[in-house]
Amino acid sequence: MNRYFSCIVLFLGLGLLANAQNYKPVTGKLTTRWGEQLTPENAWREYPRPQLKRADWQNLNGLWEYAIVPENSAKPGSFQGNILVPFAVESALSGVGKSVLPDQKVWYRRTFDVPQNWAGQQVILHFQAVDWETTVWLNGKQVGAHKGGSTAFSFDITKYLRKGQQELVVSVWDPTDTGSQARGKQVLDPKGIWYTPVSGIWQTVWMEPVNPTSIKSLYPVADIDNHQLVLNTELAGAKGGEEISVKVTSNGQPVLDKKFPAAARLVLNIPSPKLWTPESPELYQMEVSLLKSGKILDKVDSYFAMRKVSMAKDDQGFERIQLNNKTIFQYGTLDQGWWPDGLLTPPSAEAMRYDMEILKEMGFNMLRKHIKVEPWLYYYYADSLGLLIWQDMVSGFETNKRSEQHVSWDAPNDWARPKESADQWEFEMKQEIDQLKFFPSIVTWVIFNEGWGQYETKRVVEWSMDYDKTRIIDGVSGWTDRNCGHMNDAHQYPGPGMEPAGLNPGRVIVLGEFGGLGLPVENHLWNPNMRNWGYRTYTSVPELIKEYGKLMHNLYPLRQLGLSAAVYTQTTDVEGEVNGLMTYDRKMIKIDPELLRIMHAPLYTSDVKNVKNLVADSEVKSNEIRFTKTKPAADWLTNPSIGSFETKNGPLNVKKSESVWAVGSFNLNDVPDGISLKILSYGVVKVYLNGKLVLDKRIIGKRHYEHFNISVFAAYLKKGKNELAVEAIDFEMNAQFDFGLYSY
Repeated sequence: MNRYFSCIVLFLGLGLLANAQNYKPVTGKLTTRWGEQLTPENAWREYPRPQLKRADWQNLNGLWEYAIVPENSAKPGSFQGNILVPFAVESALSGVGKSVLPDQKVWYRRTFDVPQNWAGQQVILHFQAVDWETTVWLNGKQVGAHKGGSTAFSFDITKYLRKGQQELVVSVWDPTDTGSQARGKQVLDPKGIWYTPVSGIWQTVWMEPVNPTSIKSLYPVADIDNHQLVLNTELAGAKGGEEISVKVTSNGQPVLDKKFPAAARLVLNIPSPKLWTPESPELYQMEVSLLKSGKILDKVDSYFAMRKVSMAKDDQGFERIQLNNKTIFQYGTLDQGWWPDGLLTPPSAEAMRYDMEILKEMGFNMLRKHIKVEPWLYYYYADSLGLLIWQDMVSGFETNKRSEQHVSWDAPNDWARPKESADQWEFEMKQEIDQLKFFPSIVTWVIFNEGWGQYETKRVVEWSMDYDKTRIIDGVSGWTDRNCGHMNDAHQYPGPGMEPAGLNPGRVIVLGEFGGLGLPVENHLWNPNMRNWGYRTYTSVPELIKEYGKLMHNLYPLRQLGLSAAVYTQTTDVEGEVNGLMTYDRKMIKIDPELLRIMHAPLYTSDVKNVKNLVADSEVKSNEIRFTKTKPAADWLTNPSIGSFETKNGPLNVKKSESVWAVGSFNLNDVPDGISLKILSYGVVKVYLNGKLVLDKRIIGKRHYEHFNISVFAAYLKKGKNELAVEAIDFEMNAQFDFGLYSY
């Protein structure tokens, strides 16, 4: 080693040591094992764009300078310390851990060198996500600005470069929940289901050199029915006469090697395609080159999957989700994607992948990514692991409630468009779809969640259905359905429940959220002194397993009634929520994955059977109920007196403190294997089958019927006449009462 090289090595080593000494995560917070291993030198070093990968690039993550100053201040003359990018200011892993108020801005500064071999090329600076309004300067000159907290943006910085060292300065303003922008679950006063704000840079910053004529994007769309792949291409700087070379391999074996005249749409023949499924997530590797006169102008690595998402009716007439022309039941978790030490930013790519691997071990084949956009690597991991994703749009919260069109939550009409924020939200929604539509694991777009920022639903949802015809659109998840979109999506805690298939024919019936069973675990809590809650909270693992098992037992029959997917709340605890299958720090899995896998298996393997209505309920069509509000004779369970019972069309309106006794008679030619009960009530309910108790439970029926699998009591049935009796004593509030019984 010569003296000059030794000096360089020594200088770099001292620089890295200085950086390490200038960084320390904020202590006193809950940490993950990946956060404990984090250093400025290993923070998010992976190539960030697997869908369009170039060999030459430079990572700009690491220690930057930062300052938090009043919003209207100019660039600060001095900075307040170091921050580890790409972690948000409020996070422990940033090394700052400070709040950023709406009347403040965060300023960043760092220097870098441009490799000499990049000369003659355009240099593109990329930000994968910054929350929320960003302005960028290079060497004292403004490069550009961007609004949006979850989407990537980039600038051509070539003309702003100078010889030697470059100075990059970034300012960020984030109004959090004082503004009307899309922000997901961030609030300045986090509690309950609302979490700590995330301000500033929170995903990778990087740059790359490109030829003035280059590949801007690739979007592969599989056509499995015709054994083809449509490769949509977007080029930058093309002037005509270019060619595109495509080489496709599968497990290292050549599949296609062909040149095409450059065009926006190329059709590739894929013989005997290997189809992508959760059980066998086959990915084809693809090398794409842009040429002119035989010279390679640009070359990228990419990939694709041969898969098709569609809907079709089954033999019972229920609309079902299909993958590759086969019906598939989808079961996954509500996945918030938050971390105790990194907040919205996972502490590492390994940590991010860990969550998905555990879900696969637990026997889930899907997750709903809840109002968050992850780094692109996340979706590549889902593609490679075979995990189906429902991707939420990031919610805004502005709704024009003062409009004449303002209606109640449950009314069938809609809110008007909020002029101030809708343009920006729709711009960001389109960006989110455009930037994620490459990834085959994403099978559903969820447009609105529980009315948050919802407006002009039919127009927005139908635009989404027209814009991306390769996926299923869940227009409204929970509460505020407007009879549009491919899905009719109920939320019910703890549930399970569902909208009846007969209510909205032609749409897939799904349970977008249910469960929420909580278990606080000592030494793994975000804040031990705050209210740590679940929709139902328990004190021991055996209790949690028992109640989760009941949920699964009651979920199984819903497939027979038309349910096509369900989403359990949730993957992990998050801040004050303790209803995760893992603790927030991922250091404890609450229910053994192998046990969960066993419990989940019947959802995918059991056949859907014909359902017979034994005692009709009134959820879709009003049916008669035989009932009394006066306590009946002692033998009413098996010999209901016609004289003491009256008949009305259901559901019944019941006042607080009133009681109801109701009966339903039915005849059987044969005793079925499976029976499912539906109840709408508010308080403790007891249900008897031929005089024998089969259910004793407190039911809180707010929006949907509760479903119970009582197949274990099918032995109580007999050929001929049978009696179902329901007793609801002392309603806890004014509510409705109804019930039904089905066999399958």
